[in-house]
Amino acid sequence: MINKLNKEYTVMMMITKPFKKSVAKIFAAAPFSLENQAAIIPIRHLHLDFDSKTLDDRFYLNAEQASAYFASLSIFLTFGEDLVIDTARYHRDLIKDPLLKQRVTSLIGQEALHSKVHEDLNDAYLARGLPVKLFRFLAGLVFEYGLNRLPQPMKLSLMAGIEHFTAVLAEYMMNHEDMFFKSQDEKQRAIWMWHMLEESEHKDIAYDVYQHLSNNYALRIAGFFPALITILGLISAASLIVPIYREPKKLFSLAHWKDVRRSAGLMFGLEDGVYGSSWKHIFDYLRPDFHPNDHDTSAFLAYYKERLLNPVDGILTPYITKEFTPKLKV
Repeated sequence: MINKLNKEYTVMMMITKPFKKSVAKIFAAAPFSLENQAAIIPIRHLHLDFDSKTLDDRFYLNAEQASAYFASLSIFLTFGEDLVIDTARYHRDLIKDPLLKQRVTSLIGQEALHSKVHEDLNDAYLARGLPVKLFRFLAGLVFEYGLNRLPQPMKLSLMAGIEHFTAVLAEYMMNHEDMFFKSQDEKQRAIWMWHMLEESEHKDIAYDVYQHLSNNYALRIAGFFPALITILGLISAASLIVPIYREPKKLFSLAHWKDVRRSAGLMFGLEDGVYGSSWKHIFDYLRPDFHPNDHDTSAFLAYYKERLLNPVDGILTPYITKEFTPKLKV
């Protein structure tokens, strides 16, 4: 009986071995090195003091529904930022490379300030009549009973996935500067330009941490899809109720539904939509040897740092209260 089982096991191994090799080849992690890490980045404190009375409900290209997407994104982002912060703090202690460890500290600092300033904006949205409490409740359910309970390796993968989508959004927004100036709302303009600048600045840090500590391709892809579903699916769906929540009569307004149609094109149109025209960048993440710096934004960063941070007339200069760079401890 034992001999028979051994023979069956041997036959099974002979049959499945080529299959396992094929699967392993498909999901093999690409070689990874920390030799080409980007530079150290600073942490910038902003104080924008939002006034709900001056917020532009059509901030994004004079489209109310598309603007509602960014308002909804702002609310959900604070939960995503907190997940990134907690995950980065946990894994920072596992990192031996001093430069990567310092860069993680900068990532945590930047994300913490993004969360804080967006919460200030969200409070202004609340006073403006947006369903901030409802969205905070729904996001709390998704994160508290879902994403925050994932095991740490999966949270690390999800962190890298979230940061990929903010990098895609940052590159699109930096490449379409004119959209910021369709509105006279200087403070909404400032928060998104600041946020996108810093997302592009630190776009490779979460990915480098993941590859350094795990470098498991299949797990990396597993973290991509929850980020995709949340950012493109759930937040888009939630944003549909924003204009109607503020003014229920818009449910029966032809002008509103025309705006919804136009907004859908602005967000998902294949020619120039935020995500529709970025689909190659989005799904490039599935490439085994992908790295965020394959999409070079160094020229954008140099331009925007001058445009935003110039001491004389930088757009963000009036709002920056403090800037510092964490020390590199070797």
